Amino acid sequence: MARINLLPWREERRNQRQQEFYALLGAVALGAAGVLLIVTLFLGSQISLQADRITTLKSEIEELDARILKIEELERTRSRLLQRKAIIEELQASRSQMVHLFDELVRTIPEGVRLESIKQAGATLTLEGDAQSNARVSAYMRSLDASPWMKDPDLQVVRADDENPRARYTFTLRVTLQNPLDPDPEEGSAEAGMAAAGGAQ
Repeated sequence: MARINLLPWREERRNQRQQEFYALLGAVALGAAGVLLIVTLFLGSQISLQADRITTLKSEIEELDARILKIEELERTRSRLLQRKAIIEELQASRSQMVHLFDELVRTIPEGVRLESIKQAGATLTLEGDAQSNARVSAYMRSLDASPWMKDPDLQVVRADDENPRARYTFTLRVTLQNPLDPDPEEGSAEAGMAAAGGAQ
């Protein structure tokens, strides 16, 4: 009976399988390297795109900040102009009031009373002067209270020199200014209420 040696064939078959395994392993490694390269390139492109977007956003934010600063400066300028406008309007409105005020001061001062100082702080007028007697000061206060341009006279100080009976009495008066040409808000509200009642009927 003939004997066949199968060892070389088995060895060759084993070598062939090893070569196929190494080839397959190399192909898998190349495929993985290719996938890794593609993923790396994709992520790099996304990172670059995000960096470009961030740069664009930063530039737009800087531009908006500059615009906000300009708007704030314009608001401050507008506020200053409105304040100046209000002051000018107030001066124009009080110009005629001052003319009437000085005219009233001349009309209301009785005989025997002399003014030495006039000071204004807002709607308060401080009058300093002297009079021949307390009665003259009282008459002056009544005259001021009857004026349509002044109200609520308040006597702050009245002094006399006890050692000199002929000395004049010095006084300090405070009076509140008012403009009779301005509409009375209470009257306006009353008229509005009457108009509303009439409309309801």
